[in-house]
Amino acid sequence: MAFENRYGFLDRVLHKIAFFSWTAQAALSDFENTLFAERLSSIDVKRPVFITALPRAGTTLLLELCNTIDEFTSHSYRNMPFVLTPLLWNRFSQSFQSNDKERERAHGDGMMVGIDSPEAFEEIVWRTFWRSNYKKGHIEAWAGQRDRDFEHFLRDHIRKIIVLSASNNIATIRYISKNNLNISRVNYLRKIFPDSITVILYRDPIAHASSLLQQHQNFLKIHADDKFAKSYMQAIGHYDFGRTLKPVNFSNWLNDTPYKATNSLSFWLAYWCACYGYLAATASSHALFLSYDRLIANPVEGLRLLAEKIGIEQSELFIEQASRFRQPRSYETDTEEIPSELLLQVQQVFEDITTRSTF
Repeated sequence: MAFENRYGFLDRVLHKIAFFSWTAQAALSDFENTLFAERLSSIDVKRPVFITALPRAGTTLLLELCNTIDEFTSHSYRNMPFVLTPLLWNRFSQSFQSNDKERERAHGDGMMVGIDSPEAFEEIVWRTFWRSNYKKGHIEAWAGQRDRDFEHFLRDHIRKIIVLSASNNIATIRYISKNNLNISRVNYLRKIFPDSITVILYRDPIAHASSLLQQHQNFLKIHADDKFAKSYMQAIGHYDFGRTLKPVNFSNWLNDTPYKATNSLSFWLAYWCACYGYLAATASSHALFLSYDRLIANPVEGLRLLAEKIGIEQSELFIEQASRFRQPRSYETDTEEIPSELLLQVQQVFEDITTRSTF
């Protein structure tokens, strides 16, 4: 289904109101803290799980598998568009929000989404507090900065998402997120949540870069056809593709790279190298690198190991979902025009990541 057919006129008006009120929502969250203080007081954020990667590495599927286990909860489309005040929005929207039919997401990759599907709306919190990291054409990686007000807000926000869980034993629920931009702050997440686990997915770099390029071209067309699609992606902090693309400037790679044309495979390979080279060199030992290619080849063993590493109690139910793994769509790739020095760099980074890989 085309993006423009997913949101009616009233939906778009409501979203646009929310898009221009992030600061007001953040301020209103203090009132929300007071209003729901009793419910929030019993919630502690324990052992959260953060799934991240460059896009197109299987993060959405892995989040969905985890989210089917009732010991986890995450953001969902039901939290939109007033994401920063989830409890107030939930109380207000119950009278008109209903279950809807799942539809293929705009990526055109066969992944189905509905109102209760998990999604990466956590990025709205980061962008509201860390505006200086979001430059005009790129995003700066988090390198040693701390913001205590933000950290308190994020922890309180996660507690609210946990409260929204339908589980009766809510005190045992763990928060889980899939946020691609968490690749830029893996170590900071560990500082905020010392008992957290970050799972970093990766793929064969040529296939991965080809998929990134294909989706970039796909979203260029979507954004050209529908201005709301562009504003929507900007508002929720999805800067992965199309006219909203803002690569993370790992170690200032964008300043020095000769591969600046975003419609070329070389650009996406260089981005892949910058990202995973940075992660291989800087990510703490608590980060779990996971090969999506190996998961596809042996999903039962991969999920079994992952369940053990992140402490999933209902491990058998988790492993039973191994049949959901499918070979990703392949794209014709011409590597003859890729400079040999870039291919050598790609191979070296891939070997470094594989050496650190848990599976």
